[in-house]
Amino acid sequence: MNNKDFEDYLRQQATVGLPSRTKEAMTYSLMNGGKRIRPLILFSLLKDYGFKEQLGYPCGCAIEMIHTYSLIHDDLPCMDDDDLRRGKPSCHKAYDEATAVLAGDALLTRAFQVVLESQCSSEKKCALVSNLTEYSGIDGMIYGQDLDMKAETLTDAHFEDLQEIEVYKTAKLLTLPMVCAAILADKEQDIPVLKEIGVHLGIQFQVQDDILDVTSSATALGKSTSDTQNNKLTAVSLLGLEESQNLVAKLDQQIQSLLNDLSTSTSSFQKILDFLIHRTC
Repeated sequence: MNNKDFEDYLRQQATVGLPSRTKEAMTYSLMNGGKRIRPLILFSLLKDYGFKEQLGYPCGCAIEMIHTYSLIHDDLPCMDDDDLRRGKPSCHKAYDEATAVLAGDALLTRAFQVVLESQCSSEKKCALVSNLTEYSGIDGMIYGQDLDMKAETLTDAHFEDLQEIEVYKTAKLLTLPMVCAAILADKEQDIPVLKEIGVHLGIQFQVQDDILDVTSSATALGKSTSDTQNNKLTAVSLLGLEESQNLVAKLDQQIQSLLNDLSTSTSSFQKILDFLIHRTC
């Protein structure tokens, strides 16, 4: 589902400026074959709102940079210690741990510079930066990472514990492109509903990941199936495979109901949702 024009834009934004080993590493991870789900969500909603997807290129690039930085750090030996990402060696395996840390830092900081290139008012740029900070920062995605590490020591975990992790670690960065699309399209009235959709979509996405972790191989997924050996909480370990699959279907019904409350038709966004619920990797 990758868009060549956007891929070219991503590469240009990652390689501009002084050459360095760190820049090579950040480009390696950014351009390493991701599905671009978060930018696709942004672009699809912009299209439904009546705008060209190019309006969202800077914001989509920024979000993808933040997502990629989180994956680089998540794969490090001090975190999940994974050697495989998107079917290729993780950043710290392709380079080294210190370079991987710097590459993640570089992507995070570059993201805020890129989003300011958005073709919109200064007020909207401030809103975009504020939301990037909120959803990816210490009370957003990073809080989810904190909860995820803490959960490794829980001896009596419940699904509610896992759900809280998913709301922050996964849902925040899936909600962010929806919120940014509404800001760019002057549809801020839709943000409360989009936030609800984002929570359901984030939980659904992670439960699907947990299902695929036990039903697919690392080769098919393009990443390590390391959750069990890392003592990670998963939907399958807490609910079982069948109940996890039922939960994915239930969450989809809730998302479909919420779509009716948006101020626009959602034909393009629906295609992305269909792709996500039927994905096999």
